[in-house]
Amino acid sequence: METKKTIERKDDGTIILTITVPSSDVKKAREAVENELIKHVSLPGFRKGKVPKAQAVAKLPADLVQEETLKKVLPKAYNKAIEENNLHPVISPKLHLLPQEEGKDLEFTAETCELPKLELKNYKDEVKKVTASSKIVVPHSPHSPAKAGSVQASSGQAGKEQPKPSMDEILAAVVKSTEAQIPKIMADQEVNRLLSNLLDELKKLGLTLDQYLSSRGKTAEQLRAEYEEKAKNDLKLEFALKKIADNERIIVEQKDIDETLNTIKDPKQKEEISKNPYFLAGIIRQQKTLDFLSKI
Repeated sequence: METKKTIERKDDGTIILTITVPSSDVKKAREAVENELIKHVSLPGFRKGKVPKAQAVAKLPADLVQEETLKKVLPKAYNKAIEENNLHPVISPKLHLLPQEEGKDLEFTAETCELPKLELKNYKDEVKKVTASSKIVVPHSPHSPAKAGSVQASSGQAGKEQPKPSMDEILAAVVKSTEAQIPKIMADQEVNRLLSNLLDELKKLGLTLDQYLSSRGKTAEQLRAEYEEKAKNDLKLEFALKKIADNERIIVEQKDIDETLNTIKDPKQKEEISKNPYFLAGIIRQQKTLDFLSKI
């Protein structure tokens, strides 16, 4: 029997695959798991791995056998469904096993998403509104004497440039001019990551989440709602920066990677980072994109 699958696409871009794996495939996977696990079973009067199969299988924890069987079955069926439907997921799937009867087909759902559709509108105009403020020369008050060597405004008064805008202001302008529908499953994963980081920080400080929420005057629901908004903006910005880099043909050459590695003084850290050149190239490309935006 062939593995069956149906596909559902939600308005926010979430993709839900419902996949049915034939019982015969599940049985083969279970037998393979049992044959591997019984190699480590020992009973009085038998050497390890030499216990009769029926007796050895009876000694195996049912939960372990089920867990290892699912590890074999689910990824294989999911990857096959992804390939056959020509999907390009950008996050790990959220798997949910549906009620199953012994000896029957196995059915599960896999929730995932592809890159969201993104539209960069007048982002350069929005960024210029921010960066232009730093190029405006503000004349001193007529009652304030100009310092020696200062630049004279056209009216003969001394002037000074406004402070440069922060990168946060520039990036906020990019987000403002970007339209994208972020799939809920993608936002949820980012929210969970942010909350996990918060819990780690609170643990280091010896605080509980309830104590933190009380000090901020917030509920858990309000905190999650704030993090969801942040997650959507962060993801929108991440995809926007990538599209800007693509549109502007911002590339990373080997010399860029070498120059970055040469700035790292710690030999161990340098060796560790050099093992993942693609990750490093991604960071460098993003920095080049930020530099590009700051000069608009």
